[in-house]
Amino acid sequence: MTMPRYKTIADQVAENIRSGRLRPGTQLPTVRTLMSEHGIALATAARVYRTLESMGLVVGEMGRGTFVRDTSLPRDLGLQTASEAGIIDLTFNNPAVPGQAELLRQALRSLASSGDLDALLRNAPHGGRAHEREIAAIHLRNRGIRVPGSQVLIVNGAQQGLALAMMAILKPGDVLAVDALTYPGIKALAVAHRIELLPIPLADGKTNLDALAASCKRRPVRAFYAMPTLHNPLGSIMPAADRKRLVALAEEHDFALIEDGAYAFLAEPAPKPLFMLAPNRTIYVSGLSKSVASGLRIGFIAAPVSLIPALEQAVRASTWSSPSITVELGCRWIEEGVVDDLEELKRKDAANRQRLARRIFGGINLVAHPNAYFLWLPLPEDMRAESIAAALRRDNILVTTAEPFSAASHAPNALRVALGSVPVETLELALRKVRVACGY
Repeated sequence: MTMPRYKTIADQVAENIRSGRLRPGTQLPTVRTLMSEHGIALATAARVYRTLESMGLVVGEMGRGTFVRDTSLPRDLGLQTASEAGIIDLTFNNPAVPGQAELLRQALRSLASSGDLDALLRNAPHGGRAHEREIAAIHLRNRGIRVPGSQVLIVNGAQQGLALAMMAILKPGDVLAVDALTYPGIKALAVAHRIELLPIPLADGKTNLDALAASCKRRPVRAFYAMPTLHNPLGSIMPAADRKRLVALAEEHDFALIEDGAYAFLAEPAPKPLFMLAPNRTIYVSGLSKSVASGLRIGFIAAPVSLIPALEQAVRASTWSSPSITVELGCRWIEEGVVDDLEELKRKDAANRQRLARRIFGGINLVAHPNAYFLWLPLPEDMRAESIAAALRRDNILVTTAEPFSAASHAPNALRVALGSVPVETLELALRKVRVACGY
């Protein structure tokens, strides 16, 4: 299928905006100038700018012209608009099941009437108290991690865990290899810590290890960031054979592994984690944000003995310690089996939402794990992700384009749809509107 001329030109301008060659505030040529430069009809030139405007990349000002918009704010992830009344947020997962608020109420009452409350008013050691770290180590056994509490740190959510991992093993200018489609949070951390991201192509939704091997011969890769158990946004599971080969590559080229297990609780059983295959060069990061509640901000790091001092120092330099009250609450819930129960309930909830999505998108090639709280929706060639996202936003529905997840220069034409933050009835209505907007 031949791409219409206006779409080709719009793609070129869009790429110049995304790459920074056209900065925010830059005035674009007039419609007639664009017509002359490309040898196209006036109506075609006007359609180029309408397309760019529908993508949210430019804005037309009456009597002044067309200007590049500031796209630096994370609007594609809904982080600025999710709290607006009437908005259906399909960009972020904050999964909850009935009864969680009452569980919290009961736990706070129990906490208030027992225990050493005075201790909760004081700073904890960097990475948590010894008994808390032992409890966290017990929880990590659910993910196949077998370590003593001395090799576990408690931090303020998995995002901080990833930041601490970077601080412990990378320095500005180092090369961190990532999948070409990866977690947006790792991109933000790379910018903050001045780490160079090296995108590795994917094959069938999984890391192309041949491409990684070739990249290691060309560049001094210092670490590789992986989501082997339930990749975000693709929902893939790295096969056991690929995990062994990845570890072999890490040994051969002497790079570290940062293993993100944020969504791993949704995929059981799963192959052995990278940490257990390469315990001396892997930092494993997970937390309770998705399996329990994001507001608790409890994360866990399992790391080699040699890296524990550096990680504790990184905790000290950033937040000193995690809030004692939330850590105590989380540890109680681990010991009482509440976390295990919630994880089981959320696996069932996620599977139910996936079945709903597959029913609505029947006959469409969506990409997702059957237990994931998100799906990846490739789009027809004649549809544009940015335009669809903008149209849905006008209908008060937020979805994410591929751009925030793309570590490469060109993002695929697809949407990532989160399923875990709205009631099922609302989700069904929203997904039907997404299908219509995508032209299916």
